[in-house]
Amino acid sequence: MVNYIVQREAILSDVIGFIGLGLMGKPMAKNLIKHGYSLVVHNRSRGPVDDLVGAGARAAASPADLAGDAAIIITMVPDTPDVEQVLTGVNGILSALRPGTVVIDMSSISPVATRRLSAAVATQGGAMLDAPVSGGEIGAIDGTLSIMVGGEAAIFDQVRPILNCMGNPERIVYIGGSGAGQICKICNQIAIGGALAGVSEAFALAKKSGVDASRVRSALLGGFAASRVLEVHGDRILKGSYDPGFRAKLYHKDLRLANETAGVNGVSMPVTAVVTQFVNALLAAGDGELDCAAVGKVWLDLAKVR
Repeated sequence: MVNYIVQREAILSDVIGFIGLGLMGKPMAKNLIKHGYSLVVHNRSRGPVDDLVGAGARAAASPADLAGDAAIIITMVPDTPDVEQVLTGVNGILSALRPGTVVIDMSSISPVATRRLSAAVATQGGAMLDAPVSGGEIGAIDGTLSIMVGGEAAIFDQVRPILNCMGNPERIVYIGGSGAGQICKICNQIAIGGALAGVSEAFALAKKSGVDASRVRSALLGGFAASRVLEVHGDRILKGSYDPGFRAKLYHKDLRLANETAGVNGVSMPVTAVVTQFVNALLAAGDGELDCAAVGKVWLDLAKVR
């Protein structure tokens, strides 16, 4: 086994590779540059790459090209097949992985696939952490994301200074072995879904009853019903303002992972099943590019209120 403890200083001073420069990935990569790290970046579309090159990064022609330079590789892509392609596809990371490299997948993907990919990385002398995030585009820009980490604890300790550049140090939590970070992210999305359902139903009832829902929200924020969902998504629902911080189509993907994981583990999740159907309805209406808070529109439409 590679002695990662001995290599700690080399790892933290070497080049970081970043793959996936979307709504979340681009500001996360920029925060690493702001903290003085050297970055080599790759993305399917060229625009975000040019933006990062302008900020001081170097462009890589492929994941393999990036892996040839980087001691740490961060991936932030939409779904399980995307991570699999980046790691194991033609010109993927594993085709050029250097022994001792640490791969940090910050995407939200299948825990089962995560464990399989982690084993493949280990076979080639590397180590992989799953480190999905919560906090949306604002958290990515501000460097205040919550980060839930699975994998070897010793590797987590080594790369924590890097994670601190992208997340709130108080909300960067080591969860457990490989896949545990992904399980935690699924739990996060389940909890958000339940809260969104409650907030949406409460607003629908208030509006249908002729009561000012914005005043109801203000009152609820002062009691036990207060939550980040009520504060942020509740405001979006009342204003009908759904510029994406986290797109509904990606939330739909996360709920699919939640239901699949529940099936694998024999866990009944009826509330999440209902929330999933409401998100299905939102996507069927062509609103998958809106923020996930837009699911509240479905409840309001059923109540025939706006």
